[in-house]
Amino acid sequence: MITRTVSKNPRTTRGDLVNDLQSAGTKVTKATISNTLRRQGLKSCSARRVPLLKPVHVQACLKFAREHLDDPEEDWENVIWSDETKIELFGKNSTRRVWRRKNAELHPKNTIPTVKHGGGNIMLWGCFSAKGPGRLIRVKERMNGAMYREIFSDNLLPSARALKMKRSWVFQHDNDPKHTARATKEWLRKKHFKVLEWPSQSPDLNPIENLWRELKVRVAQRQPQNITALEEICMEEWAKIPATLHLVVTHCTCSPSSCLPAPRTCLPVASIQQLMQPSTLGKTALSHISMINYSYTWRS
Repeated sequence: MITRTVSKNPRTTRGDLVNDLQSAGTKVTKATISNTLRRQGLKSCSARRVPLLKPVHVQACLKFAREHLDDPEEDWENVIWSDETKIELFGKNSTRRVWRRKNAELHPKNTIPTVKHGGGNIMLWGCFSAKGPGRLIRVKERMNGAMYREIFSDNLLPSARALKMKRSWVFQHDNDPKHTARATKEWLRKKHFKVLEWPSQSPDLNPIENLWRELKVRVAQRQPQNITALEEICMEEWAKIPATLHLVVTHCTCSPSSCLPAPRTCLPVASIQQLMQPSTLGKTALSHISMINYSYTWRS
């Protein structure tokens, strides 16, 4: 009964199970429940937060992954990745725990859907390539299209020069409305930018998410006490990242196998002190897409 219950609802707590069993006439302790679940290969883990995806988003991500499986490593080295993120002054809010088996952290039942920029105290824009991080800036006002285009001139182009990108370098950004506005597209066209076509709701495909995670971990360790200190520490820690940034060549096999043939690809991922695992645009990204696609197929 215990295993069946948590398999149906991984967010069931030990207290819930104790109460259910007591109502059925069986008295057990929380420790007994934990031991029983461990013997079945289940352990209590923090629920992974993932983007809230609709079926159309899943299919778009899967299409992107398939189209780029055979792209050579040199192509990805020529991309400047960009994104915005919010960093909270006192870290994340509460987490949710789920009972899951090993390597099942990205199954939809074991994750918490989120929307982008769900909270925080300062907004940052940054970029990087396989050669290292570019500029990081704080966006002090609500960003609009005009401000975003200023970032191109004041920060993106200087970053490309500092990183010594080839003349044919490609720019990546997501499908935020200010990114896809007509004026923004026209600016990029006039400046002869090559823009990577990007599926909506797919931050897990962007390797800069690894940098954001590393930055947030470093900032949290220094425990800033106010917004000014938070901004200063963000800039200081970002500046330290290039010394440990390196390219990881990822050979990935997608899982589950029913969704994609076993692909083999070489893709760039920022790896920092072993935290940057070959996930984005690699094993985790493809497995994540395939797992969600598989769940939709299975549910139907």
